[in-house]
Amino acid sequence: MKIGVVGTGYVGLVAGACFAEYGNQVSCVDIDQSKIDGLIRGEMPIYEPGLEELCLRNSRAGRLQFTTNLQLAVEQSEILFIAVGTPDGGDGHPDLKGVLAVAEAIGAAMPSYRIIVNKSTVPVGAADRVREAVARRASCEFDVVSNPEFLREGRALDDFMKPERVVIGADSARASARMRELYAPFVKETDAPILELGVRSAELAKYACNTFLALKISFANEMANLSDLMGANYEEVRHVLGSDSRIGRQFLYAGIGYGGSCFPKDVRALVQLSRNSNYASPLIESIETVNERQKLRIFELVQTHFAEAGLAGKTFAIWGLAFKPGTDDMRDAPSIQVIRSLLAAGARVRANDPAAQATARAVFGDSIQYCEMYESLSGADALLLLTEWPDYKEPDFERILKELKTPVLFDGRNMYDPLLLERYGFRRFGIGLNSARGGAGQ
Repeated sequence: MKIGVVGTGYVGLVAGACFAEYGNQVSCVDIDQSKIDGLIRGEMPIYEPGLEELCLRNSRAGRLQFTTNLQLAVEQSEILFIAVGTPDGGDGHPDLKGVLAVAEAIGAAMPSYRIIVNKSTVPVGAADRVREAVARRASCEFDVVSNPEFLREGRALDDFMKPERVVIGADSARASARMRELYAPFVKETDAPILELGVRSAELAKYACNTFLALKISFANEMANLSDLMGANYEEVRHVLGSDSRIGRQFLYAGIGYGGSCFPKDVRALVQLSRNSNYASPLIESIETVNERQKLRIFELVQTHFAEAGLAGKTFAIWGLAFKPGTDDMRDAPSIQVIRSLLAAGARVRANDPAAQATARAVFGDSIQYCEMYESLSGADALLLLTEWPDYKEPDFERILKELKTPVLFDGRNMYDPLLLERYGFRRFGIGLNSARGGAGQ
């Protein structure tokens, strides 16, 4: 098939490369000439394992091209994916200006029937607005489809190439049939279902999935905090929770909260959608409140430990800046609040991240030091583990002890075995493990 993808951000670039991998002719469009020039040279604007190789392979094969010429892409493509950003407009409502501008431009350029697909995360009713925008300029028939993405940063290629399910929201049998044909090769190996819904159901399903996952994370963190207060070990509690098939094991790990481009924005958007429908949703509204508080849990542990001497003048090593491993994304990352709190308290920060140091510089500037992994420890009063990168999983603990001023480790992701750290002589603090039985903080 001939496909156009408008927007070369995280979703658009992954989608375009993966569609091309299955033999489709794909035009990826963006208004940013410098980004397009970089992509033509093979330079990726985002960090995602395997993406560079996939783009280069399909570009060389002639299946994937990058352009700023939207009109040409519309003329050449039968299916057009809108994958531009829908940032928080400041009040929780997603900003659809970019989506609607692209829709209108597609309408003006269409020579004949086209399928226009919302790949961006958009609120319920967005397809209607896209349809209106296209109709203002179009002189031919078209259909609008909702096809939400369920990509995890760091694992996006696998998620796209081998999806658990494909959701197609369409009110047209013609459009549904063509979309099923497009996705058939992606679900063949795993026999994943292609779920055909109404457009509005598909739009809401995306928010429902992400909000429920965010809810599980916030609930897990609440239980971890209660474990600390009640002298329980959350790891033991988690095993009981996860063994219940009605609950499941995923998204029950305690930590310092979620971040990224999806969960925070989608939870806020669903709160606003509920309010717009005059429906009170206290459960959904509490998710973000719990998460924002959890981001500072590790800082509270630092404050408590150093209460006598205070934090002013202290130096802290930070391992992990991205909101999760496998990405350089700093959007809503817990590390931002932790580091800003340390700086506000008069502390110094020496930070390391395998992928996000350049991204972090745009957030913190020169207010912190950016170091190699072990270099960050030199003379530090404590180490804070904030992102569970594989690089940090089996470090040289003897070298850590040698470099740190004091053997104190704050494990924001419960990555390390408390008993192992105790044998090395660390004073260790985790999330939900700060009880006598858990061995943390002892």
